[in-house]
Parts: sequence; C-alpha cells; structure tokens
Amino acid sequence: MNATLATLANVTQRIRARSAATRERYLDQVQRLGRRLPGVERMGCANVAHAVAALPSNDKLRIVAERAPHLAVVTAYNDMLSAHQPYEAYPAQIRRAAHALGATVQVAGGVPAMCDGVTQGTPGMELSLFSRDTIAMGTAVALSHDVFDAALLLGICDKIVPGLLIGALHFGHLPCVFVPAGPMSSGLSNSDKAKVRELYAQGKVGRDELLKAESAAYHGAGTCTFYGTANSNQMLLEAMGLHVPGAAFVHPQDPLRSRLTDEAVRRALAIQARGSAPAPIGQVVDERAIVNAMVALLATGGSTNHLIHWVAVARSAGILIDWSDFSELSAVVPLLARVYPNGSADVNQFQAAGGPGFVIRELLRAGLMHEDVLTVAGPSLQAYGRVPVAAGEQGVAWQDLPPASRDPEVLRGADQPFSATGGLKLLQGNLGRAVIKVSAVPEDRHWVEAPARIFDSQEAMQAAFKAGELERDVVVVVRFQGPQANGMPELHKLTPPLAVLQGKGFRVALVTDGRMSGASGKVPAAIHVSPEALAGGPLGRLRDGDLVRVDARSGELLALVDAAEWAAREPAQIRPEAALDNGMGLGRELFAGMRRNVSSAEQGAITWM
Repeated sequence: MNATLATLANVTQRIRARSAATRERYLDQVQRLGRRLPGVERMGCANVAHAVAALPSNDKLRIVAERAPHLAVVTAYNDMLSAHQPYEAYPAQIRRAAHALGATVQVAGGVPAMCDGVTQGTPGMELSLFSRDTIAMGTAVALSHDVFDAALLLGICDKIVPGLLIGALHFGHLPCVFVPAGPMSSGLSNSDKAKVRELYAQGKVGRDELLKAESAAYHGAGTCTFYGTANSNQMLLEAMGLHVPGAAFVHPQDPLRSRLTDEAVRRALAIQARGSAPAPIGQVVDERAIVNAMVALLATGGSTNHLIHWVAVARSAGILIDWSDFSELSAVVPLLARVYPNGSADVNQFQAAGGPGFVIRELLRAGLMHEDVLTVAGPSLQAYGRVPVAAGEQGVAWQDLPPASRDPEVLRGADQPFSATGGLKLLQGNLGRAVIKVSAVPEDRHWVEAPARIFDSQEAMQAAFKAGELERDVVVVVRFQGPQANGMPELHKLTPPLAVLQGKGFRVALVTDGRMSGASGKVPAAIHVSPEALAGGPLGRLRDGDLVRVDARSGELLALVDAAEWAAREPAQIRPEAALDNGMGLGRELFAGMRRNVSSAEQGAITWM
C-alpha cells in the first residue's frame, strides 16, 4: 500500500477506533428503533386519527388499511433564499410521484432557512451559525410525528443541509434522501464582482455601481454560483451517497431536474424498511462516508465552514473527528477543481466540465475514497461517478463520463491535479489551533510575519482601513468573534479591504476566532482560532504591535513574544460597548442559551450536548 492509500486507511481506522463506544451506542439505538412496527400499527387510534385527519380519504385508506409506505417531507422552502425558491412546488410533485407508486406523502414540517447573503455584516448574521442547530431541532420536531417509513429532505444552503442532516441522524433508523434544486444560471462572473467590491472598498465606485454588479451576479432562482458553503454542501452529499446520483448541480429549469426529484421518491421507497434495499440514514452515514465527505471537500477546495459542520454531523452519528483528521487527509488529497474563490469558474462551468461525478470517479480510481459504502442508490459509491440523463418518458439513466475533463482549466484528473494537496492546513502554536485554506492564496503568501493590529469587531477594522491606518505589512487580528461571544458570524466584509492591502504589495494576513467560510480567497486567513478569546483563549493576550507569524508551510500560529511576558499577561476582556447587544430587538437575545452552552469550533460549535 502506498503512502497516500495508507493515509486514507489510517485516518479512517483512527476515527473508527476513537468512535468505537459512541458509534456502538448509536447503532444499538438505530437497530432498536428500526425493529418497531410501522407507526399506524404501533400508535394509539387517536394518535393515528390525528396524523391522517387532513388527508384525502384515498390516502387514509392506503395508510391505515393497506399499510402503504408513508413518506415525510421536511422542507426548508422560503422565497427569501434564491436557492430554496424552487422548492415551493416540490411537495405537490412529490405527492404525485408517490401516489403513482402506491405511496402517500405528508409535509411533516418546515425548518427556518436564513440567507447569509442578506444578513452578511448585519446583526442577523449573529444568528446564522446557531440556525444550524435550530434547523436540526426543527427537523426532529417534524419527524417526531413518527408515522413515516422514510423522509425526503429539502434543503441546500449554508446551515440548512448540516441542520437537516444532524436532525435526521437523530432519527437514524429512518431512511432519508436529500432533494436539491440546482444552481442559478451564470450572471456577472464572480471575479468581476470581486473587483467591483474592491473598488467600492477603496471609494473608487459608488453604491449604485456596487448594487448593479451584485444584482447582475445574484439574479434568479437557484443556488449562488460561487463554490461556497451551499455548493460545498451539495458536493459532500454526493460523496456520502445521500442524493440521487448526480442531482447536485442540475439547473432548476432543466427538464432533468423534475425527473431527478421523481427519482428521489422512488429511491426513498426502495430504501425504506419494507423496500427492496433498506438503508437507514444512521447506517449510510458511517466513518467511511464521513471520510469520503472530507476527501471530497479537500479535493474541490470547498468551504472551511465544514470543518465545523461536519464535526457536528459526524458526532450526530456517534463518530468523532477533529481538525487533525482533515489536515492529515489534506496532505495526500490532490486538488482537482478550480472554482471561485479558488479559480475563476462558477459551479455551472464546474458541472459542464464533469462536476461531482468526475471528481468522485477520479478519487475512487486513485483509491482516495471508500467505494464499498451504503448509499441511497445501493451498496457502492460507483453510481456517483456517473452522470444522470433523461430516459424514456419520465425516467432517469446514468452514463459514464469521458475519460478526460471537458475543461482542464476547471477540473482535472487525479493524475494531473492543480495541486498535490488539498490546500487546507492546521495551524498550532501559542495562539491556539486554527485552520487556513491556501488553495487560492499565492504561494509566496503562505508565510506572513508582521506586527499585529487588534480589533474586537469587523466594523472597527473597516474603519481603520478607511482611515488609512493599515497601509503596511500587518496581521489583522479580529477577536471576540467566536461561538460564545456573538455566534461566530462570517466576516466576509473583511475580504475586500484585505485584498486591497495585499494588492498594494503589503504582506497581510488575518487571524480570527470567527469564520470566513467558502468565500475566503487569496488573503491568508487563520480562522476558527480555538479556544476563542471570550473563553480565555490566547488571542486575548495579544497586544497591538506584537509580532505574529502565520505559516501554512510549517503549521505555525505564533505570537513572537517573550515566554515569561506572554505568561504574565492578563487576557483582554471584551469592551463593554462591544458586549452590548446591538442585535437586541432583532432576535439575538433568544439565542443567549446557545451562546452559553456552545462547544468550541473544533468540537463542532454544538449546542445540544
């Protein structure tokens, strides 16, 4: 076994050993609940009557007398999110498809779904991370009716997919299929949009020009076309076998989209306990599926948010992972895709070049994914290395991809990758543990050593930039942005000014206990620093002017301060004015309990344990 394959095997075995006790307890629970009678046979008559009261009489007959399969739909539909707007019509389509197959459907519940693009840089963003666990709880509430044979989960964007998945895994005996809706058509390119943002940050264009550019980029129904958290979600679901194969990036208006949704109903019926290929989600999501998701994330340069979310997802299935696992895999997983912000292409170009199917096929060929895993499409990941096409009047078939990428500037095979490694590094030192994504960072910026400038909010950093105070080599430190402090908002508003400074030739880096997610790009950013400043983390010991080293080559995150002086320093406290709830009256106060109870970023920022 060569070193690359040995790493995959070693990381998987280490996770399996670390998780032995928690995974055993989880699977015992899955099996115990899976042995129960169907809900309408198990529950009291009044319970059953309530469950079917509003259904048409034919559906009542199917459920109660004929014991027909009964499917739940948990939907994150709203038309605030462009990606979720197409879901408005899905329940009716799913009912039609189920009825044609002799089954019944109920929308079991809806879950909240906030748009990070709308709330970016506003008080609403402080609810964003915690919306994940709120969605998980909403999913559990929906499924708590407990009369279902399988579930279809309708969600795409940032916290929605992890939340739905966490909630579903707490009903691990239930087979589940995720149903995507596809990306919006390409508009203004992501690179051109980024240029306008940088010009606006410098005051060279006005708000009208910026709004025009943003509106040309975000212009219709479907997922935003850059490779951020939402589209990374879709890649990971493909790698875990939780979609109909190849469903991720088919456009909402493509006729194939409707066929794939019908196919999701067929798959849900096939994998339910009385179907032809039972596959409860708690068995589908094992340590091999989690490793496959990690590998897919690294091979495509996906969102760093998943170093938080997939830790929580894994924990929901009794599986324990940490950032060391990601970092070790990253050292051997090649980068196969260049999609913005790791390149100029958008997800539509990625799909046209071969998309998730090409990536999965290449990783399987290279031995970098586990093939013998249970999926909603069968007991192998091979189907996810092919692409769906229309077949017959309403059906779907799958065909092989060409041997080579259709666009080698966007997607490459495992034998000729863009980079030999996934570009994700673990940083450690006297400032704590952090992660850095360098797949889009120029190689000469993988190491930055410069004096620190400390801020307690992104607004303070932006004000200093506008005042010209950062026109030098600098490590910008934005602290008190962790889960306990303010819900760990994404700090995308920092990207344009930092990019401007780097573009002027200064050596610049960001260090923060907050998030940057899939929109981080060419500026080196040590993010998710743990423990966070509010929890007594070492970022609180930093002072303006301290020399800080961010080194992705050696994995160092250091304050170059005399050890005795460092130990003697009292950690800074969050300033009273910064601690005030500027989100009061906008819902933030409802999440105070989550902020008090949340675990660290590396532990998944979990609020329910």
